[in-house]
Amino acid sequence: MHRGFTLWFTGMSGAGKSTISKLLVERLRQRNAKVEVLDGDVVRTNLSKGLGFGKEDRDENIRRIGFVCQLLSRNGVIAIAAAISPYRAVREEVRARIENFVEVYVECPLEVLAERDVKGLYRRALAGEIPQFTGISDPYEPPLHPEVVVNSSRETPEQSVEKIWAALERLSLVGHASACPASPAH
Repeated sequence: MHRGFTLWFTGMSGAGKSTISKLLVERLRQRNAKVEVLDGDVVRTNLSKGLGFGKEDRDENIRRIGFVCQLLSRNGVIAIAAAISPYRAVREEVRARIENFVEVYVECPLEVLAERDVKGLYRRALAGEIPQFTGISDPYEPPLHPEVVVNSSRETPEQSVEKIWAALERLSLVGHASACPASPAH
């Protein structure tokens, strides 16, 4: 048995939130941890179907993800949210409701995001074809005090996972690399 917590990945589209979180999930599951991932794209098509991309709908989407993370983590599950979550205030609102909330900022310069853009979304957004695109025509507010900052333009996903794992160890949310996740007694 281990203690539940929420690991909240925030960053712009294409920064590497899903890639890094998948590697972290593998590592946690190898240690028999109960883990659930709420990926922003998957949540949008299920839990938040029908919401648009205006600020109110984006905030509601994040509140819904946060509610599920809160339920999971208070029941001993490690909840991993990988969602752009562009607005600082609603991320802080979610943080305030969840015990053991760990924010991971996946930083990446816009130029690199545009280069990586396999779907052509940044190109289309820069051309004005996609309204309300985070970081282009809509704001992205980076966290002021995240527990972990990784930079996917300078680190491999594996290096980012190592940084996150070290932070989780420091916070006593997981055991050392050779051990299982921390038990409630830790």
